[in-house]
Amino acid sequence: MTGVYARRIAVLAASAALATTTGLLTAPTAQAAMPTPVSASTARTYLGQLTVSTEGSSSGYSRDKFPHWITQSGACNTREVVLKRDGTGVVQDSSCAATSGSWYSEYDGATWTAASDLDIDHMVPLAEAWRSGASGWTNSQRQSFANDLTRPQLIAVTDNVNQSKSDQDPGEWLPSRTTYRCTYARAWVHVKHHYDLTVDSTEKNALQSVLNGC
Repeated sequence: MTGVYARRIAVLAASAALATTTGLLTAPTAQAAMPTPVSASTARTYLGQLTVSTEGSSSGYSRDKFPHWITQSGACNTREVVLKRDGTGVVQDSSCAATSGSWYSEYDGATWTAASDLDIDHMVPLAEAWRSGASGWTNSQRQSFANDLTRPQLIAVTDNVNQSKSDQDPGEWLPSRTTYRCTYARAWVHVKHHYDLTVDSTEKNALQSVLNGC
């Protein structure tokens, strides 16, 4: 595990050095193709329509109550569909597993060539959704949320970055790549608005701050 993280740190450091020396400000061609979230203007309107409430309890929460990854087509489950969608030159085997390709992680600006280095992040984490209203949903509704390919809810990102995010909302965590924060906030509000989930006051203030700068 230590070797893996050391490798990633070295790769990220090299990427940062390259960006500094070349003045690179934009992402490489290989960018995630998550569904486009609503505009900043619409996101600000949506944010104003969300119910502000103290975050609920995690009591009773289990990832098993959000069944994923479900089969989408043939042998392909939701994870493999997102890996194919978000990567460049992705090759899949007969069981739909990605055997090669390139993936650019929007959260931290890292590029990976092994699918095992990627997690599929739930933009609004499952536990966060549970505390924001999904505890009252049916398992079928939670399954749809956990595998939503229509809204900007799923994105392939560096695995340990996703693990660092965990179940935190934007009042607690935002992508280190600041140029992506506007898209992140737009996507977060888009998803919460679609599913009629609540926001707490700290979360709302953080989102408003980001959206005001978009």
